[in-house]
Amino acid sequence: MDKIIRISTERQATLDGLMTVGMLENGLRTADFTCCEDVVTEPFSGDFKVQGMRDGNVYMTQRPKRIRNKAIFRDDNATFSQGQDRRWYFCFSLDEDQLEQVPEKLVRQSGSIAQKVFRELIKGRGYRL
Repeated sequence: MDKIIRISTERQATLDGLMTVGMLENGLRTADFTCCEDVVTEPFSGDFKVQGMRDGNVYMTQRPKRIRNKAIFRDDNATFSQGQDRRWYFCFSLDEDQLEQVPEKLVRQSGSIAQKVFRELIKGRGYRL
């Protein structure tokens, strides 16, 4: 009979199993846990901070999901957004083989976004500007 285990903020579960730790040829470490009990849990994946201790204990803590900035204005190779830290960001990117075009495109696209921001200020929308 399978045990159904629900893990929540109020409930933790201790499972018996085997952990295999190793290192790949490129120097990255691996760890696989195989449960020896008959349980049913919800599958999950995520980014984790993993600490392997000298005594063989392994501790994992899930990292919060990254909150991305939403672009307020966009151009061909540029975006203007406000970050979670309430700072304004202008991002410009161009392929390496287009180095000669960087000055022209940067001036044109930054000017275009500056005009859009100015129009929004005049309209009074502001976006907390």
